[in-house]
Amino acid sequence: MSKRVSYKVSGTVQGVNFRSWTVDKAKSLNLTGFVKNADDGSVTGEAQGDQGSLDKFVQHLNKGPGPADVNQVEQKEIGTKEGESGFSQ
Repeated sequence: MSKRVSYKVSGTVQGVNFRSWTVDKAKSLNLTGFVKNADDGSVTGEAQGDQGSLDKFVQHLNKGPGPADVNQVEQKEIGTKEGESGFSQ
């Protein structure tokens, strides 16, 4: 069964390829959704897929790519979206 979460990653996460890294991780886990930079310096987005893949995705978000310094990952479950076919930035 599909679930969807919204997430917000705080720390040094802009200007360190965090978004493209997030897209790669999401695609490798067969998730759909998006990631974008927020005005406050965080990275936000939504991800949808099975619970196991979402759990792995959030673990990845907590680490981030090498140059990133993740302070916090906030997530909450939201309603699923139909017809979404990929993961974008």
